[in-house]
Amino acid sequence: MFSAETNNLVQRLLCYKVPGAKATQFPVVRVCERLRGPLCELAGVEGYRWLLGRAITFASGEAPIVGPLRVTANGSLEGFEEMAAKCGEQRASEIGVLLTTQLLGLFLTLFGTDQAIRLFQDLYPDLTITGQPEKLTPFADILKEVDNLNSLSARLEAIAEKYPDAEEALLSISGNIRNTATTLEVLARIKAKSGKAPAQSQKPYLM
Repeated sequence: MFSAETNNLVQRLLCYKVPGAKATQFPVVRVCERLRGPLCELAGVEGYRWLLGRAITFASGEAPIVGPLRVTANGSLEGFEEMAAKCGEQRASEIGVLLTTQLLGLFLTLFGTDQAIRLFQDLYPDLTITGQPEKLTPFADILKEVDNLNSLSARLEAIAEKYPDAEEALLSISGNIRNTATTLEVLARIKAKSGKAPAQSQKPYLM
């Protein structure tokens, strides 16, 4: 469950007209493209791909039609137009809100409210939102995802033993997943030790 302020921000991001954006581009695709560059700088391309991929996974729990959406090698969102053609513009709009909310929630969880404020001030200079940042407990959530990734890696290794013809590919995928889990765990623990956990400013924020 996200706060009213986060939901408010999502709506404003989706309605924001980005200069030079394609008129036919769905708002959620526009937002993802707007965020992609800065978040790739913060988290790396693989980190951003993970964020968007997890947002898709979480959104698919409420809207299974989201499942076929793809994240390209450079972090772009693909497949939304095809999905919208199947489900209709109204449903696509609702899914766009859901996916953007999940992505923003993950961003707030991982980087904190202060970092989010600075990013949105740079990317959306005309966007103004006031409210209280929601309180987050980020590192437990991140470490839970680390456990899930490690479990997935272990399951793939077990499956690889049963299928010699696919063993090399499965072990490679398993190794990549385990490396991602390790990177996330290190990042979470470093930020926890630095004392920069989000959550804690009680001042209204402006964007």
